[in-house]
Order: sequence, then C-alpha cells, then structure tokens
Amino acid sequence: MSRFLYCIPLVLIASSSLAQSAHEHDACARDVTRFCRAHMSEGDQMVLSCLQQNRRRLSRACDKVLTEHGQ
Repeated sequence: MSRFLYCIPLVLIASSSLAQSAHEHDACARDVTRFCRAHMSEGDQMVLSCLQQNRRRLSRACDKVLTEHGQ
C-alpha cells in the first residue's frame, strides 16, 4: 500500500518540485485508498486506471491533479 502512495506523483508527472509532488500525493492518497485499494499491489498504472474509472467519485483535488497531467 505505502509503495503506491509514494509513487503517485511519479505516475502523474515527469518532473516537479518536491512541494508540488507532496501536494499531488496528498490530493489523491485518500481516493486511492477508498476506491482503488484492491489494485494497489498491481502497480501504478493499474491504480491510475482505477482512478480514471472512478473519475466521477474522486475528490475535486485529485480530479484536478489528474486533469493537470493529462489524465
């Protein structure tokens, strides 16, 4: 579980400041735990896919992060 939570920014962005990465992590961590827990051991791309499939249920902050990164 924690492996994914620290990798969220790596999936979403190629490079960023540390503060921005932490913000992005915080924005989606709860949504990942809530909607995509079953996919956390399957890798970052599967979790990203899960977040996309649950797009309408995501918090505004996580939806914004995904949108900002073309997801």
